[in-house]
Amino acid sequence: GYIGKGMLTGVVAGAVFTSPAVGSILAAIRAVTQAGAAGTLLIVKNYTGDRLNFGLALERAREEGVDVRMVMVGDDCAFAAPKKAGRRGLCGTILVHKVAGALAERGASLDEIVEKVSGAIKAMGKGVGTGDPGGTLCPVPCCPNPSWMATALGQSPARGSGQSHSSRLGGEWVGKRRRTWGDPKVGVSSCPIPPGASVVLVVNNLGGLSCLELGIVAGAAVRRLESRGVHIVRALVGSFMTALEMAGVSLTLMLVDEELVELLDAKTTAMAWPNLPTAPATAQREEIPAPQEGPKPTQQETSTGPGAARVELVLEKICRTLLDMEEELNELDRAAGDGDCGHTHARGARAIQEWVRSRPPPAAPVQLLSALADLLLDKMGGS
Repeated sequence: GYIGKGMLTGVVAGAVFTSPAVGSILAAIRAVTQAGAAGTLLIVKNYTGDRLNFGLALERAREEGVDVRMVMVGDDCAFAAPKKAGRRGLCGTILVHKVAGALAERGASLDEIVEKVSGAIKAMGKGVGTGDPGGTLCPVPCCPNPSWMATALGQSPARGSGQSHSSRLGGEWVGKRRRTWGDPKVGVSSCPIPPGASVVLVVNNLGGLSCLELGIVAGAAVRRLESRGVHIVRALVGSFMTALEMAGVSLTLMLVDEELVELLDAKTTAMAWPNLPTAPATAQREEIPAPQEGPKPTQQETSTGPGAARVELVLEKICRTLLDMEEELNELDRAAGDGDCGHTHARGARAIQEWVRSRPPPAAPVQLLSALADLLLDKMGGS
């Protein structure tokens, strides 16, 4: 999905959760070289197998006279201290793909691309939380309780840094990730984000979240960052780096300057890269006054006396009947619809009851039916 003009020239895929073989990597380097590339840049996520296999392929390619370089992406800042193997390469890799591809499309040299990409990698920090609240096809062994989610799990999924209740997927969990991003006590795995900084935010679906759940996390992330005075110049929300159907989400931040934003905004034909709006993301809303209602038709005075009392009794009996039949109507509607027929009629019945209690209903049929129609149009909804 990331192969295209302005992004990647090729990819090398291994088996699921497995590094590709050295021979496959070397074959890809040769194919790119024989197609006329001036040089080859290997963008590798920081995992032991990837480092070894891509490194061996690079050495063999250089023995054949190929100009090939390698950059290692390690954007994980979920742990309080870096492991011996360094920070894991996660979803921030897609931003590196985009920056490198845009530079190559501009005609930058391989040395220039490596320098700029290396700077972009240093400008990234990441907090990861993932879980299995729905019992998906990709269970998480280290978090068997379906009401809890594992945090800092990674793509594999490797064991994470802890667990959290799935009801905290929104604001509370995002707030914890946000503190990890900017906490100097976290050490080299942190990404310092001072107030006023400009960042690109990536909210990544690990494969099994619904659009609604992803939107909840994205909204919480934007609000939390804005509360610290961080300027979100671009926000990417979607499935960019998945782990089969893992029900989880990851958050990526990259500190950016104007040049990096231009590179991320540059056009590409890669189908997996979103068509981003070139505008900042914000949780602030511009409120406008509610439109004024037009002039209402003159209503006749409400009637009093036996006629009005009879209308009130009839309406009350109809409303009580509809309320008593709410579940029965829902059950009938489930056979052919969405099962809310009873709720819809009950909503209308309660509106009529409140209206009758607030004022005597008109006894004249024309005024009565007109008033009921206006009331239900305003209060009832549904079909």
